Amino acid sequence: MGRIIAIDYGRKRTGLAVSDRMRLIAGALATLPGDKVIEFLRDYISKEPVELFVLGEPKQMNNQPSENMQWVTIFKTQLQKAFPEIEIEMVDERFTSVLAHRAMLDGGLKKKDRRNKELVDRLSATIILQTYLETNRI
Repeated sequence: MGRIIAIDYGRKRTGLAVSDRMRLIAGALATLPGDKVIEFLRDYISKEPVELFVLGEPKQMNNQPSENMQWVTIFKTQLQKAFPEIEIEMVDERFTSVLAHRAMLDGGLKKKDRRNKELVDRLSATIILQTYLETNRI
């Protein structure tokens, strides 16, 4: 069974998370500049089987696409072109940054560490993936 990779895409920074082989647990993988994600994934997939990408879908509170959706759509097209054999599922990413900040607070991270945007992006991707795994558990 291949792994699942969650992507919290941003033009500046993109958070990545990956499932274990049994698809039970999500773990933070990396935070990269948006333009380095495809290259990173090529390298990762050459070493580990991946069956699915879960891509965060940015929405506003009224369920309309957010401003970032145009960039996510372009990235999704690039991802499909680079990995045509791997399915992509879009997942609502509302509140993941809030949940990531809450997890850091609950985890006792100092204020300075909570301002680390790379950590927030990785945690957001992890939350997107863990939610997906729990929602789609058979």
